[in-house]
Amino acid sequence: MSRAPRAAVADSGHATALVVGSHGRHVLIETPAGQRLIGHPRGKKSACVVGDLVRWQPAGDEAVIEALVPRRNLLMRQDEWRSKSFAANLDQLLIMLSGEPMFSESQLTRALIAAEDAGIAVTLLLNKTDLPTAELARERLLPYRAMGLPVLETALTSQPEAARAVLAPALAGKTTLVLGPSGMGKSTLINLMLPQAQAQVGEISQALHAGRHTTTTTTWYWLDTVPVGEDGRRAALLDSPGFQEFGLMHITPQRLASLMQDLRPHLGDCRFYNCTHRHEPGCGVRSALERGEISPSRYRLYGGLWDELEAGQRKG
Repeated sequence: MSRAPRAAVADSGHATALVVGSHGRHVLIETPAGQRLIGHPRGKKSACVVGDLVRWQPAGDEAVIEALVPRRNLLMRQDEWRSKSFAANLDQLLIMLSGEPMFSESQLTRALIAAEDAGIAVTLLLNKTDLPTAELARERLLPYRAMGLPVLETALTSQPEAARAVLAPALAGKTTLVLGPSGMGKSTLINLMLPQAQAQVGEISQALHAGRHTTTTTTWYWLDTVPVGEDGRRAALLDSPGFQEFGLMHITPQRLASLMQDLRPHLGDCRFYNCTHRHEPGCGVRSALERGEISPSRYRLYGGLWDELEAGQRKG
């Protein structure tokens, strides 16, 4: 993308720009004209994340962040010690899965709950469908298909052109965050859809003087190889840092069932308004479980998460 020289700051006043990179207190913003500038927030700490819209004014050949435009949404995770924001103002979350290594249903459920809490649509991507383990992965995904979640299938390494054909319409005109632990093919996806990805990472790193540490934050890429949406919006792909744990300490156990799409339809059938769906008589959720309308694995995950969040509440 062509950009104006850094010294030629064309925007003025409290113009709006997009945060496309961050490191510590510094952010990299992009104006509607495509100009990129280093931004420094007022105050000691930056509240900005990639995907934020900010109001700014020039300060020499850099920028001062004056205000954060209210977000549509924010995807985050929180454990006992700290919270981590992935990105803001997302249109969808693309969760990458595979059968080798076999995806964790616990991690998947946690990401789905966080996305539901933030009001972000989710698409699942089952990769490595050319391997024998794909059939078991498909079987494990049946409850999620039954919940109405879209599931795409690709073999990114062995069938790249077919994968591109599957992914392009799903990404067109949307801001998509790619989420998934190591081994699922996230880097392969980024390199397939963005041949210049490493160049863009280097540019952001150089601008922020962040070097290799930039890889621990979310990175924004414009998908110029993907058609724009019907409303003329360009597609963007956000690469998130890898994770091993996905804490949900920002969610109370009492809200948990309402954020699980297969449990939620049965909440109105409970005898008690404050039912925990664990042991109370006349529970609509457990009745649905007995009828086979909720998978046993999903219900077990619900119980484990309830215990975890309740223990966190007691500590807090």
